[in-house]
Order: sequence, then structure tokens, then C-alpha cells
Amino acid sequence: MIWTVVGFAALTAVISYFCGCFNGAVIVSKYILRDDVRTHGSGNAGLTNFHRTFGGPLTLVVILLDVVKAVAAVLVGTWLLGSAVGHGAPVWVVLGKYWAGLFCMLGHMFPCMFKFKGGKGILSGGTIAIMLDWRLALVCWGGFLILAVMTKWVSLGSLSTGITFPLMTWVLYQNWVLLLLGLIIGGLIIWKHRGNLRRILRGEESKFSFHRKS
Repeated sequence: MIWTVVGFAALTAVISYFCGCFNGAVIVSKYILRDDVRTHGSGNAGLTNFHRTFGGPLTLVVILLDVVKAVAAVLVGTWLLGSAVGHGAPVWVVLGKYWAGLFCMLGHMFPCMFKFKGGKGILSGGTIAIMLDWRLALVCWGGFLILAVMTKWVSLGSLSTGITFPLMTWVLYQNWVLLLLGLIIGGLIIWKHRGNLRRILRGEESKFSFHRKS
């Protein structure tokens, strides 16, 4: 049994990681626009930097790609660990979702096919939160939107999700394994936004606008 769990967990991790590697901002900018988003603005391969740099309807393509890959990864975890290993037991279903979500985030942030230079995981992470539990998503997205709208600092809203994600994980499940996975996911989000946090503290962080910078 133990080797079955290890095998399916490893398979879930690999598939989810490579799902995460399909970074929407990099794929659209590099292969459609022929102008890598990582050479502009903040240098981040994420939705915010893509919108600031290019704008236009292709932003929706970036969103779609990042949402679909997160959904695919979580479904893989649900199927392989939740159904194949856990036989549909609720704790295994949730564990499969968290495990797959973690490796999808790692793939998005550190994609091997793009020299490990990826995004910061907010859109993918937000999609994963929706797939996990609507209550988790409500708190994470709610905090993100309130702070982002009030301050126009998307990064501040993003940082809040790194805190609320593990907190809500514990509130909802009170499971130490899930809490550990939640802390890792939240910690990754905060780590990827450490530069933004420093700029916020110095008052130098860019404000978000729906209009592309010229």
C-alpha cells in the first residue's frame, strides 16, 4: 500500500508540475507576440506584468491558459490520489487537490522549460483555491480584491493570500498535513513577492491600472 501511495503521489507531482510549467504570459508573449514579457517591466512572467506591457485581448488568453492548467492539475490530484488511492475518501480527495496544487504552483513559479523564471502564482493559486473549497476561495479572493482595489497595489492583495491561505486551511480542515501544504503554498507566494513587499515599504511599488503603459 505504501508504495502505491508513493507512486501515485510522485506521478501526481510530475504531471501537476508540468501543467504548471505552461506559463500563459511566457507562451503568449514569446511565441505569439515574439517579445518575451520577462524582458519588460518588472521582469516577472505573470498576468500583471503582461497586462502592463502588452494589454489587449491577449491578456484574456493568458488568464485562460493559467486557469486551465490549474484546473487540470487539481483534477489529476483528485483522480490519482483521491480516487485511485483513497477510493473517494474525503480526506484523500482534499489531500490530492492540495498536493497537485502545490506542484502546479512550483511549475508556474519555476518552469524548467523557461529557465526556471516563471510567475508569482496568484491567478493559478486563486484558481486552485476555488477548486479546493469555495470558503477558502471566498476569503482569499475577498482579501485580495479588497486590498488591491483600496490601495491599487495588486502585490499587497497577493501577499494577503499568502497569509490567509494556510490560516483558512487550518480553520476548514484542522489537519496537520494539509496545514503544512498550505503553509508551503502560502510561503511560496510571499517569497515570490518579497521584492514587491520591499517596494511597498519604501513607497515605490507601482499602482495597477487597467490601461497599458505606453
